[in-house]
Amino acid sequence: MNKKGKERGRKEKLNILSKKRTSYLLESFVLFHFIVKAKESPCRFFNKKIAIISQMSGKLYLIATPIGNLKDITLRAIEVLSFVDVLACEDTRKTGLLLQKFEIKNKPQLISYYEENESGRIPQLLSFLKEGKNVGLVSNAGTPAISDPGYKLVKTVVENNIELEVIPGPSSVLNALLLSGLPTDKFLFIGFLPKKEGKRKNVLESLPKQTTIILFESPFRILKTLNDLKLLFGDIKIVICREMTKVHQEVLRDNPSNLINHFGENKPRGEIVICFNLLK
Repeated sequence: MNKKGKERGRKEKLNILSKKRTSYLLESFVLFHFIVKAKESPCRFFNKKIAIISQMSGKLYLIATPIGNLKDITLRAIEVLSFVDVLACEDTRKTGLLLQKFEIKNKPQLISYYEENESGRIPQLLSFLKEGKNVGLVSNAGTPAISDPGYKLVKTVVENNIELEVIPGPSSVLNALLLSGLPTDKFLFIGFLPKKEGKRKNVLESLPKQTTIILFESPFRILKTLNDLKLLFGDIKIVICREMTKVHQEVLRDNPSNLINHFGENKPRGEIVICFNLLK
């Protein structure tokens, strides 16, 4: 580089530094002016500034989708799916078909978001939000972040003062509770039971009495879980809900012994929700 080039580069750097100093001084003056004018404490003023910054960011929408019957979609869900810029979903293919079904013309950018890639996706989604883009989160069915990936993203969004909104709708947990016929005044959802024998037993033994318990189970472990419940609690009343809101919805109300016989002869399919209440 010749002398003229070096001199030009030095002047440009000085010019940039000068502009930055001027910007910082101007911002400090403006902040001081408004603090004095508003007669507010600096802490309160800066809290307001954080609120303004959060408004400049995009918004994260947790969008509930049907658990079986597509007619259960809400008008708000369709509206939000139509304007979000990015849509994080467990299965991009399934979500793509859902958007196609409801004729969403302004299709958002679909990004896979599941347990195995959650840690890597959160910074990417946070970056979109800070750029002012609206981001939606959906699961394969039902309300996202309920026994599904999503909690860590929500936690990160809250910690970064970014606005969060829930678009309520179908939930297999509440649907099963209402179908069960068990007391609804007090209930506890525990997700999936641990796979390890000792941990499963500890969870089941610690369950509260006079509370309706709701849990998810896969068709491959349903017999194991029913045997555990029989061993620990005897032949209590159990309600099993399967394929809810679909044409072949099944609700079984019986004791563990009879249910074990039933599923021994009839191989179950689809996600299963179990409800029971330790009344004594």
